[in-house]
Amino acid sequence: MLPPRFKRRTRIMLLIFAIFLAPILARAAFYAAGSDARSWRDADWSSTGALPQAQDYEPARLVVFTGQTGAWKGIFSVHSWVVFKAAGAKRWTRYDVVGWGTPVRANGWPADGRWYGNMPVAIADVSGPQAEKLIPKVEQAVRAYSYNRSGDYRIWPGPNSNSFTAAVLRAVPELKVALPANAIGRDYRSGLYAGKTDSGTGVELNAYGLFAVKLGWIEGVEVNLLGLVAGLDIRHPAVKLPGFGRIGVESPVATALAR
Repeated sequence: MLPPRFKRRTRIMLLIFAIFLAPILARAAFYAAGSDARSWRDADWSSTGALPQAQDYEPARLVVFTGQTGAWKGIFSVHSWVVFKAAGAKRWTRYDVVGWGTPVRANGWPADGRWYGNMPVAIADVSGPQAEKLIPKVEQAVRAYSYNRSGDYRIWPGPNSNSFTAAVLRAVPELKVALPANAIGRDYRSGLYAGKTDSGTGVELNAYGLFAVKLGWIEGVEVNLLGLVAGLDIRHPAVKLPGFGRIGVESPVATALAR
């Protein structure tokens, strides 16, 4: 008969496997069976038409996008970027971080372009006077991003593309939004952190982005284990699983932009 201590450890290990590893294995199976582009050369990076032409849209507007990334990274994570235009501007401005050369890139792809052939999802979309107020904060956050030199990018645990967008969102808490659970690198911190969550609506304990616990209105309940995040979305009921992000009610922002 197994001793009680061994039984407890076994249960804990099985729980960790069920919550954090089983979803990744399922995502890997979907990837292996799918026909998604396996390299950037094969992928479609064109505009989706989700945003109007800038010259045809007068008000200021600010949008935060995520898109499932490609090749093996798509098993684990999405990529995120920020798009905006000032009132009367004749073009959109897009900022991403990439893993080659100088990390911060401006207008490297269409503002609403597919990412590795995948349709982007908007997690924030504001326009008019509110966007006019927030865009300067976004621009300042881009200029102030600490990891902007060649060689600063690290795919895991960060700083990567999602670490960049998370830094922008922290600088603009008025958006009241957080990156999805499968945005690997969004929780990256250069040390230990205890304080408000990215959205400013909750509290967070974080160790280098490798281990974290969050409780907030926007974030819901989240546990980060080595960059993999599981939890519950209370505001828009859903479960959060590694690899999948969230499974449940879609956010109103994502639904509206898809119309």
